[in-house]
Amino acid sequence: MKKTIAFALSIFAAGALFAQQHITNFGVVDTTKVYEQFFRNSSAVKSYEEKRAAFQEEISRRADEIRDLQTKLQEAQDLGMDADVKRYQDSIKIKSSSLKTYTQQKNTELNNIKNNLSNNNEFYKNLNRTIKKVAENEGLSMVINLQQSNSILWYSPAVDITDKVIESLEQQ
Repeated sequence: MKKTIAFALSIFAAGALFAQQHITNFGVVDTTKVYEQFFRNSSAVKSYEEKRAAFQEEISRRADEIRDLQTKLQEAQDLGMDADVKRYQDSIKIKSSSLKTYTQQKNTELNNIKNNLSNNNEFYKNLNRTIKKVAENEGLSMVINLQQSNSILWYSPAVDITDKVIESLEQQ
């Protein structure tokens, strides 16, 4: 009888200890994937892409002008037209410098636009609220960002809630 009571008490104590342990369920989110999916069709990204295409078109047009001048320069050199050679060389130098400056300015402008898009505080506030909602619905107590944790060596796709976060954001 004493052994049975001792055994029952030890089972009860072990059960109580086990019940006190909190098992942490975690999930992972690929925030880059969320960002790209969410903003892919936004007007801000479309505007960025249109500007990038227009800048590239202008760069190509200017580069074509320089190539045409280089062809004319070669022809003038072949014909020994020294005055035209000098004029073409000067023009190529000016246009090349202008193209370099234009390209640098437009790349800086595009980078600024892209940084403003990716640092959209309202988006990240909404993302954090959505992650919290999805995590709570999934019974998770921790969510890790795949982009900012170099310590994740492996994870099961079952804990990846990225698609659920994207789906929830799209429904808002």
